[in-house]
Amino acid sequence: MKHEVLVIDDNIDIRNLISSILRDKNYEVREAANYDQATFEIDKKLPDIAIIDVKLDKGDKDGIDLLKKIKKITDLVPVIMISGHANVEMAVESLKLGAYEFITKPFAMEQLLNIVGRGLENISLKKENVQLENRSFYSFDFVGESYQVLKIKKLIKKLSSADSRVLIYGATGSGKELLARKIHKSSQRNKKPFVVINGALLQPNNYETELFGSDNTDGTITYGFLEKAKGGTLLIDEVSEIPLDTQAKILRVLMDQKFRRINGKENIHVNIRIIASTSKDLKNEVAVGNFREDLYHRLNVVPIDIPNLNSRPGDIPLLIKYFQKKISEINGTPEIEINVDDDLLYSYQWPGNVRELRNLVERISILSQNENKSNVGRLLHEILSKNSSDSISASNDSMSYPLKQARENFEKSYLLTQLKKNKGNISKTAEFIGMERSALHRKLKSLGIKGIN
Repeated sequence: MKHEVLVIDDNIDIRNLISSILRDKNYEVREAANYDQATFEIDKKLPDIAIIDVKLDKGDKDGIDLLKKIKKITDLVPVIMISGHANVEMAVESLKLGAYEFITKPFAMEQLLNIVGRGLENISLKKENVQLENRSFYSFDFVGESYQVLKIKKLIKKLSSADSRVLIYGATGSGKELLARKIHKSSQRNKKPFVVINGALLQPNNYETELFGSDNTDGTITYGFLEKAKGGTLLIDEVSEIPLDTQAKILRVLMDQKFRRINGKENIHVNIRIIASTSKDLKNEVAVGNFREDLYHRLNVVPIDIPNLNSRPGDIPLLIKYFQKKISEINGTPEIEINVDDDLLYSYQWPGNVRELRNLVERISILSQNENKSNVGRLLHEILSKNSSDSISASNDSMSYPLKQARENFEKSYLLTQLKKNKGNISKTAEFIGMERSALHRKLKSLGIKGIN
């Protein structure tokens, strides 16, 4: 499908020149010479992108008023402002009002075409993000009332008025990307793109092209994630997996706020927020030489640790009820009732964390339509029992440890299970296992067990 461009300029020669070049590049073009004509075209149908001259003859209203009009309707139409009488104040005002770019006349048509292409790609990505958030799990909330989760929620509020870099630590399935999205949504960048690059999924020889883009020999441009995230937020997921030489270039971007595309000759200035996430201990990665210490300090301005689900069993019933309702809304199916008091939910280790719990609820909701409560409970036990046996068989290597280590491993596993059964209640756990409360506290500390809530 062809993209449609609305060209608004009172100079007929410039308007015809721009329109002709755009049509040659297979764009559909509509034209307007003044505010009234432009308003008519906008009200008739919003274009995919608009090119507007700041100063328009015939009337009190100008291009700035048209920019305001479009942005009042939607933020999903990029607007390129052009002017032959530009000054710094005019450019700043346009950009503050939401213009995608501001360029002065005379300009090279190749420059304009590049900006048009980048603007369309940028907004396409933004639309995809909106659609994704509306129909997928990325629209979910960060649910929980444990002290760990409440602490994170307070931190998100504090970050809403700051633009600090954030480093998110968390195991697989704990919700690192979800948290990053929540930080973006609460920030002043929430109307700009949220872009994700996963360091663990890219081929090593593609890192720099994916990040910085490239100026191709055929005259085309491949836009990298840094440009795609213009004005918004870039999440570098599993940042520990990025090669050291690429880490050095990322550090340079953070320091200089500019970069060059591969084979490019011009510096491109960036205004984005960087959020990084990792499932590894970055301090340890620095110590063994796998991660740059200077980059670590640049990224680790505001660290956030997401707890494993098994360390906050009190949140499990809240999460189940939330997922039941959310999945029912997404799939258009009746809400399935899961018994949140089932002991197995709290003795299970949840190696896949919140994602595993969410998948469990969705699986049960699909397989248990028109089933009674007892069948729902039986299915729950079948799934978790199988997952538990798989996990036990995969980790059943106690015989390979010295006696002291094997005993500690058993004690740790046993106490964690009892704590989860009692939903983190120290007094109840101590009473059940026949140990004084103070002695249990000391034992938990010696085994490195903390954060149970």
